[in-house]
Amino acid sequence: MPLIPLRPLLETVDKYHYAQGAFNVNAVAQAKAAIEVHEMFRSAAILQGADLANGFMGGRTDFQNATLEDKKIGAKNIANAVKKYAEDSPIPVVLHLDHGKNFDSCKAAIEGGYTSVMIDGSSLPFDENVELTREVVKYAHERGVSVEGELGVLAGVEDHVFSATSTYTNPLKAVEFFKKTGVDALAISYGTMHGASKGKNVKLRKEIVIAIKECLMHEGIFGVLVSHGSSTVPKYIVDEINALGGNIQNAHGISVDELKAAIPCGIGKINVDTDIRLAVTRNMKEFFHNYPEKRNSPSIGGVYKLLEEKKDQFDPRAFLPPIMDTVMYGNVPDEDVAALVAVIEKGVKEAIGTLIVQFGSFGKAPLVEQASLDEMAERYKKM
Repeated sequence: MPLIPLRPLLETVDKYHYAQGAFNVNAVAQAKAAIEVHEMFRSAAILQGADLANGFMGGRTDFQNATLEDKKIGAKNIANAVKKYAEDSPIPVVLHLDHGKNFDSCKAAIEGGYTSVMIDGSSLPFDENVELTREVVKYAHERGVSVEGELGVLAGVEDHVFSATSTYTNPLKAVEFFKKTGVDALAISYGTMHGASKGKNVKLRKEIVIAIKECLMHEGIFGVLVSHGSSTVPKYIVDEINALGGNIQNAHGISVDELKAAIPCGIGKINVDTDIRLAVTRNMKEFFHNYPEKRNSPSIGGVYKLLEEKKDQFDPRAFLPPIMDTVMYGNVPDEDVAALVAVIEKGVKEAIGTLIVQFGSFGKAPLVEQASLDEMAERYKKM
């Protein structure tokens, strides 16, 4: 079926009191695997491409330096892949821009085929954040595209997002932000962190979530709260990477129990990226360990070389440049690439499948309205 905007899925989440995992993808194979595992669990799907992931999918392997043109190309590549595998899928699929850096990044994603965007103005003063977010909301809603904003600052590092310290979201400011911008969802800071090093035994400030949701209900405002930096960083995967020669240190995620406890408080969308990166990297390392003859493969030997050179990294984008045609377009030229793609897909499914169950979205796909962008645009006009 065609991709849907985020809003109908948010309304379902809010009505039935569960959370929808939102999972970042950086390659055609990852998008395919993510949709397939959601189908298996009869869950709707939110696939996310981060702002710089669009740069990577546009062929910029040094994606930290991606230009707007790179991002435009990459947005179309990701959207084409997601549309391809969603077209015959029985589940609703949303393609969401994660951490849009500015208005132009959001516009590029929408033009490329994204059905939902996040504009991250959290580093700006409140009034400037409101102004920027409102601008994106106006542009996006006219096209039926949903919008997520952010208020409060998360510590940690992930793509272009960086902060040494966090600033918790003020519930009163959050309500004001919803009123002034018209966003559909809001990412808040309540104790999560970007990246793999979140600290041991993190306790989430669930009272912040409760306060915001209570205030929104009193004001009659619809809004779903989003948990960023919520990867669980499974210890068993980190241990397996290190046993295979990796050097991943001080990697601690958010407890699944903490995340699950935040869902009834009002968290409806939970972003996960690091778990997928770890599982895919572990699988690639394991593949070359089990099949040493593949280390000298003309097509994938370069991937092995990068895995060996960058033992302290776990982002697959650090290792995949030798097969960028496969990453960007899904082309599989030979059996060696096919074998590597297969283990990448298995890693994605392992990381996502467990969280679909934990967050409670399994079996909920039939509850989500199949609204088109045009239909949503008409609805937004009446809001």
